[in-house]
Amino acid sequence: MPKPSFIITPFTESQIQALVLCSNSLGLQIRVRCGGHDYEGLSYSSKLPYIIIDMRNLASMQIDAENRVAWVEGGALLGNLSYQISQMSSNLAFPNGLCPTVGVGGHFSGGGYGTLLRKYGLAADNVLDARLVNSDGEILDRESMGEDLFWAIRGGGAASFGIVTAWKIRLVEVPETVTVFTVNATLEKNLTDLVHRWQTIAHEFDQDLFVRVVITRANSTVRAAFNSVFLGKIDRLLPLMEESFPELGLREEACMERKWIEAVLYFSDLPNGSGLEDLTRRNPNPTTYYKAKSDYVVTPIPKHGLEKLWEFFFEDEAERAQIILAPYGGKMSMISEFEIPFPHRAGNLYEIQHLVYWDEEGNREAEKYLNWIRRVYEYVTPFVSKNPRAAYLNYRDLDLGVNKIEGNMSYEEARVWGVKYFKNNFERLVKVKTKVDPNNIFRNEQSIPINTN
Repeated sequence: MPKPSFIITPFTESQIQALVLCSNSLGLQIRVRCGGHDYEGLSYSSKLPYIIIDMRNLASMQIDAENRVAWVEGGALLGNLSYQISQMSSNLAFPNGLCPTVGVGGHFSGGGYGTLLRKYGLAADNVLDARLVNSDGEILDRESMGEDLFWAIRGGGAASFGIVTAWKIRLVEVPETVTVFTVNATLEKNLTDLVHRWQTIAHEFDQDLFVRVVITRANSTVRAAFNSVFLGKIDRLLPLMEESFPELGLREEACMERKWIEAVLYFSDLPNGSGLEDLTRRNPNPTTYYKAKSDYVVTPIPKHGLEKLWEFFFEDEAERAQIILAPYGGKMSMISEFEIPFPHRAGNLYEIQHLVYWDEEGNREAEKYLNWIRRVYEYVTPFVSKNPRAAYLNYRDLDLGVNKIEGNMSYEEARVWGVKYFKNNFERLVKVKTKVDPNNIFRNEQSIPINTN
């Protein structure tokens, strides 16, 4: 792992301004770390001499429950944001992701989805303003940065354009009581039929209903956990499920009514027995290695395709592997693919996140698990989106292609992966980048390139 020349933990915007100017004069690359879930480590590693700006001390929040807005500094964590909102109002929330130790800076700037995406869209869809330090060390807000740059940092990855110190967000309404449930199925108990049926209907569910599927190996079989939150009580959920997805056989005893913040804890990756205040803590996950990839599905995978996919879970490397299916539709289909850089909207049934974890150290051991997930990714090729085969920026994947970070990047090299993340929005991102950071100060192996042609 390359080591930085310095790790700096600023307390003020002015310190970040100084860091940008100083790094520029010394020829040091800048990496900005907000939380702890950077899938390819681009926020804390570089092949060139670099510094890390760790935003952990810039993590305050100003929540205005009456006007349903908040200012959140870039180093705040998603779990703490949800918790602090709940302390102000039990009827307000923000549509961010599930993992509480993710930093808002990377999450918002890459799009950011969670259990409210079908009701309210992405985190980035609900950003109203931002404060950004640009390559000249200037502090800009929405008005002074202009609408092109403001558009770019909401889903295009802010690390290509500057350092966002704070975000103004729109809070959304949730009911006093919501319902959560998890229903498990196995290969012996109708798993393939249920997943196949889910594919065809989950995007058409009521917007108040989010049902994802988590596929894992469980002892000697494969398990699918249908994991859900519903914005309402059990008495409204059960008839809805009976109408929309009777095959799942949801029973009242499987459902639990909770406050919204309790549902956030239910969906978090925190250990069993964790309390609400654990959402506020910057607890690192146990040291482990992992690789992730992403896909979008626009037509249901046939049953024979699913059955062959399950076979991968019986291989040794899949002991801790996961495939997570997140439903789209609802609000996601109502927002234009050009509204922000995140383009994966209408036409997508669901998103796939492929994950594999391991503990063994060493490149030889790692290669076994990387080979496993790459074979899975290759296998599903016929069943997922095409031209381009789409991917989600926040599940960063350097297998899709990298740029040379020594000097200016190749636009053509970047386009290989750029259209996968951004589709037709990639060209506009390049134009914004070329205009606001012509010297390519903010760059990494998958940052937006400049184009001087």
